Amino acid sequence: MHVGAQAVAAFARADPVPGGGSLGELRVVQPVVYLHAGAPGRFRLTGMLDLEGLTMPQGELAPGNWGEGFVDRRHPHTYLHELVLTADDLFGNRDGPASLSLSAGKGFAPFGTDDPMVRPFLRYPVNHHLAQILERAVGIAALRAGPVAAELGLFNGDEPERPGQWPRVGGRFGDSWSARLTGTLEPGVTLQGSHARVHSPEHRPGAGTDQAKWSLSARWSRPLGGHPVYGLLEWARTSEADGFFVFHSLLAEGAWGTGRHRLQYRFERTERPEEERVARFRSLRPHLENSILGITRWTTHTLGYDLVALRREGLEVRPLAEVTYARIGKVGGGLFDVAGLYGRRHVWTVTLGVRITAGAPMHRMGRYGASAETEAAMQEHGGVHR
Repeated sequence: MHVGAQAVAAFARADPVPGGGSLGELRVVQPVVYLHAGAPGRFRLTGMLDLEGLTMPQGELAPGNWGEGFVDRRHPHTYLHELVLTADDLFGNRDGPASLSLSAGKGFAPFGTDDPMVRPFLRYPVNHHLAQILERAVGIAALRAGPVAAELGLFNGDEPERPGQWPRVGGRFGDSWSARLTGTLEPGVTLQGSHARVHSPEHRPGAGTDQAKWSLSARWSRPLGGHPVYGLLEWARTSEADGFFVFHSLLAEGAWGTGRHRLQYRFERTERPEEERVARFRSLRPHLENSILGITRWTTHTLGYDLVALRREGLEVRPLAEVTYARIGKVGGGLFDVAGLYGRRHVWTVTLGVRITAGAPMHRMGRYGASAETEAAMQEHGGVHR
């Protein structure tokens, strides 16, 4: 069994925020406890508790972020973020070098890229709800043959509405599906392509519009010239209501470390829906009908730095700083007025924080069974990311 924990004390200041003016907040974000138990070739249990519902019930100040009824704030995740049981390598040596696994529980659908929590940046990208499908009741079959892994998953389409809510299994499980293909060019260098059909994600009973989602990415996570280097290039597309609304995302991010220091940079250009708001940071939830008032395009640049101030007996302390500059543009028509809401078309955000981790390094969430990396590779990637 491997157990670990993480929390980040962070102060963020954004200028402007919806309604104009600036706002600064101190929050404890990403307070999580995670575990791996079991043995390869038999059964494995992957779990994560997320306490953001207690430490940031109104969300984390993050202009551009959206999803689950939060706007310009990152929503708190559900308390049981991940709990998946995997039956590993079902046929043993009978299928030769190939490996087939079955996984079930609550977690990530096999779609898109890694959860931003396991990537170097503290700030989540705008495209979180375009590039990942998380906190669903999932059933996943995964097959690995040499350097290629294929996954097929069934899940419920509805998103959580509050941290304590469970997926709606009765009547919803299996109404959505996704498939992902991952190829390993060499250790730490992978290509990924995936597609998903999600039924009524924003209306829990199932009467909302459906989404068709695509994702392509290339990922590097291995040392270069003796220094740990991470890079991700990602493209995502989501169409809603049979293509009446289409949202695109392009993201490129990287991190380079030397000694105790690490620098990172992210570029992102993502389109998001602008929905009817009931408060300056909240949209109408659940949707009674499609209430998209327009589409905005967020072009952001994020520069970050962190430092290993302490590393001793499984405990690590990393002070960090991030600066984000975002420009907001309007896509097409619609009633939404960017300048009317924010006062101008660009936003600055500054974040200062301290990340504390203890125990085992955090795993790559959303990769189960035959699609997961070996334990040795997980340790290596954990060093690169966190």
